[in-house]
Amino acid sequence: MSAASRLRTWAGGLRRDGKRHLGTLALFAGVLLAVQLWQTRSVAGGALPATALDAALPVIGPDGARRDSTLRQEIARVQQAHPGRNIGLYVWADWCPICRTLQGTVNGLTQDHPVITVAMQSGPPEKVAGYLAGRGLAWHTLVDPRSAIPGALGFGAVPAFAVITPQGELRWPTVGLTSGWGLRLRLLFAG
Repeated sequence: MSAASRLRTWAGGLRRDGKRHLGTLALFAGVLLAVQLWQTRSVAGGALPATALDAALPVIGPDGARRDSTLRQEIARVQQAHPGRNIGLYVWADWCPICRTLQGTVNGLTQDHPVITVAMQSGPPEKVAGYLAGRGLAWHTLVDPRSAIPGALGFGAVPAFAVITPQGELRWPTVGLTSGWGLRLRLLFAG
């Protein structure tokens, strides 16, 4: 059998099997969507709740500077620096292996888009600052040892990501492993 006839046989099999594979891919995508909807079922969409906005927490700036603030104040600070742009809200924990997997993705995202991160149940500010510095992460981070922000927003697991629109609404929440292009598309189309 010549190479050309083997190639024709392979291509014919691919066309025949491709329809079956499309069905499998559609089923897989449907299952992923259902799991994502179930994981974000408690997330408060729309206007951010005051309990999330007004919790006084330590903040570590991208330059390592520390201060006390609230999510409301940090959103205003970022909106002033990036008027009219959507803001990414990334909730993570230092003990979360999937969060470690996403660090490079989120770090790349912070180069192009405004992002506020929330270190959930990761210890005191000194520990979180050491973690960020040790991994070379220059993130704008609220340290939330009691999960006040994720709890008020309805996130029950990490990593979690959502978009805060310029109008202050929460959109496009996701929980778990997410692609970089998925995060970028959320920021682009959120509002």
